[in-house]
Amino acid sequence: MSESLHTLAALPTERQPGCPFDPPKELLEAREHGPISRFPFPGGHEGWLVTGYDLVRAVLADQRFSSRRELMRHHPLIDIGEIEMPPAPPGEFLLMDEPQHGRYRKPLVGKFTVRRMRQLTERVEQVTAEYLDAMEKAGPGVDLVTAFAKPIPSVIICELLGVPYEDRGSFQDNIDKFLGGEVGDEELMAAYVAVQAYLAELVAAKRANPTDDVLSDLLDSDLNDEELKGIALILLSAGFDTTANMLSLGTFALLQNPAQLAALRNDPALIDSAVEELLRYLTVAKQFTRVALEDVELGGQTIKAGATLILSYATANRDPERFSDPHLLDLRRQDGGHLAFSHGIHQCLGQQLARVELRVALPALVGRFPTLRLAVPAEEVALRPETADIYGVKSLPVTWDA
Repeated sequence: MSESLHTLAALPTERQPGCPFDPPKELLEAREHGPISRFPFPGGHEGWLVTGYDLVRAVLADQRFSSRRELMRHHPLIDIGEIEMPPAPPGEFLLMDEPQHGRYRKPLVGKFTVRRMRQLTERVEQVTAEYLDAMEKAGPGVDLVTAFAKPIPSVIICELLGVPYEDRGSFQDNIDKFLGGEVGDEELMAAYVAVQAYLAELVAAKRANPTDDVLSDLLDSDLNDEELKGIALILLSAGFDTTANMLSLGTFALLQNPAQLAALRNDPALIDSAVEELLRYLTVAKQFTRVALEDVELGGQTIKAGATLILSYATANRDPERFSDPHLLDLRRQDGGHLAFSHGIHQCLGQQLARVELRVALPALVGRFPTLRLAVPAEEVALRPETADIYGVKSLPVTWDA
């Protein structure tokens, strides 16, 4: 092993002032030293930080690296001592390997195809128009997060899974708490327990009275109620939080890049490449973790069995060896293939739904309000902490000419 191999002593918890869209400086510097660095976890475990596009993609495609929660015995920010993690609850397949992962994912694949998600376009347009109408009626000056970015994906994913409309608000609040990285352990656990209890009631209600939704469709499978509850948790939280933050952070990025905003407003055909570029540039799902199941050679280094790897999607999507001018937001960019939806067996199941929502909502917003702008200086926009699972803005005050 090379003695010159870079070591990142600690995972950064803040972004550079004035650079809310760029990964933390320390991660970008680590990538400059090479695509893989040593990373000593709190507590002494010698792990790895993978920052280069090709290596991140290689790990995600290699089943010698595990996603199983019970193997995740090290935390990048705190020493968790001798705590042994239990296996993931039934149905929560993001934290599982094959064959368990496939057993839960396969019944869902056909329900989230490109064709099926595009059939939702009209409904997404309706929901988007409803919230734009409400914004216009309220007049200039709203928090775009609560007025637009959160409600649209929340309504759509709740309808897909059959969550009653009147329950959406409390569900959304609890998801915010356990994914937002800002509440204490006690409040976080209370929110998680509340969501679990609600989903148990929802599954029982579907058993008693199936309706036209994805969760009811799964009742004919061999999945039990605990497994259905876990699947519902994954779909509801992932289907809401990531897209909500892409809508708000994406709007913030466009407002800070007026030439790109003008290009999108003036050229509707640009929306497909614009969405892919915003996904790459912002990478709200910043990083994930894997554990080596055996000794593996990676990037010229021997990764020992049991070693923990942090995969930095954010720096992989800014890798200059993969993307030209990677720190430039260019809505006409053609060098696609970003990792914003991950890769391999865990590639995001709902990626086509997210694309439909972004392709509809962003141009509708900037078209309805051609003078849309920040209502506060950019440096005063409240950002989610780097410790949040999903990066984004907490609030985005905007205004426009009435």
